[in-house]
Amino acid sequence: MTARSFDSVHEGMMLEPVAFRVTREDLVRYAGVSGDTNPIHWSESVAKSVGLTDVVAHGMLSMGLGGSYVTEWLGDPTGVLEYSVRFTSPVYVSESDGGAIEFSGKIKSVDQEAKTATIALVAHSDGKRIFGRATAVVQLS
Repeated sequence: MTARSFDSVHEGMMLEPVAFRVTREDLVRYAGVSGDTNPIHWSESVAKSVGLTDVVAHGMLSMGLGGSYVTEWLGDPTGVLEYSVRFTSPVYVSESDGGAIEFSGKIKSVDQEAKTATIALVAHSDGKRIFGRATAVVQLS
């Protein structure tokens, strides 16, 4: 796999938005592989008892989907040099239609010498921003 070429990006360039759908089944599978079995991720009654309106996706699952968004755009999963996210809002996942996370991004800066780019990543669910100050530094070819 070859990473996106340095010559194909520029500061201010927008990445095409992509949406991911998350189901309750995804949450159960993620809980199994991650070991995070907190019932707010699968039990409506527990989620509501702590003030949430429904079950919520794991933060790290949301972050992982953001990483997938970046690597699919980049074309090379080994090209992500740094990735950080601050969580600001939960992703609610209803039983009937799940939950959606829409990702977009913008090239914040480029480094000509290192052939890297810093991406400012944005994620929304139900009209709310779920990431605050999310960035990825990627190696370009």
